Amino acid sequence: MHTARIGLFGIGLEAYWPQFKGLKRRLQGYLQEVHQRLERPGIKVINLGLVDNPVRALEAGHQFRQADVDLIILHVTTYALSSTVLPVVQRAKVPVLILNLSPEAAIDYAVFNKMGDRTAMTGEWLAHCCACPVPEIANVFNRAHIPFHQVTGRLRDDPSVACELDAWLEATRVANVMFHNRLGVMGHYYCGMLDIYSDMTQQCAHFGGHIELLEVDELAALRRGVTGKEIRARVAHFQKAFDVQPDCSRGELERAARTSVALDRLVKAHDLGSIAY
Repeated sequence: MHTARIGLFGIGLEAYWPQFKGLKRRLQGYLQEVHQRLERPGIKVINLGLVDNPVRALEAGHQFRQADVDLIILHVTTYALSSTVLPVVQRAKVPVLILNLSPEAAIDYAVFNKMGDRTAMTGEWLAHCCACPVPEIANVFNRAHIPFHQVTGRLRDDPSVACELDAWLEATRVANVMFHNRLGVMGHYYCGMLDIYSDMTQQCAHFGGHIELLEVDELAALRRGVTGKEIRARVAHFQKAFDVQPDCSRGELERAARTSVALDRLVKAHDLGSIAY
């Protein structure tokens, strides 16, 4: 089973770090929160941290391409120039998801207005201004013909954001599985059912993967080689795995068990991830 790879990065402006004490560390903390939420079985997160200048952006673009990522997630942590974003996503040629997530529902202006230090106040505002560069980034992506999607909401305690992220990750995982899948196809369509015919070229073009055309004679030969011991073991497995009704005859169970064992051998012989017939 292949693992889907998610490229993750945050953005900022290198000139901010010496001006606003603690801002970079704070934004890195936001990015780490996102990283932790993305991690799950079947997903590997390639986190390149904060990208804050054009040189680093170019490096990150090469790193994502070398990492063979399936999806790039841009967490907009604060304002950044679009020139530090475009090179990161250009070379990988994969879908881009923009996370426009505010760390809080709103700035606490009662506390904010008492800070007294204009520089500190600006730094506090920059820690909350993730929405600021999103239109600029979207404009550049559109003009560069880079497809992207956006998730907007709060970084924490936002069920709609959690739902959208889960859906994107599951879709990415499924797309990765399908691309690496070997699909076995056996038999023919019922004559005249025009609505169900499949175009295998379109299947491979849009989802990837490999289609192995199977002959029913091969399954029949494998079926003839199944032993009585294997049939009994498979029937016992049926009894544990399924709610077998009393009116299901032993003969029918054994016939199904023989085919089941043969299908397992067919799958193993052709290294199939799925089969259709």
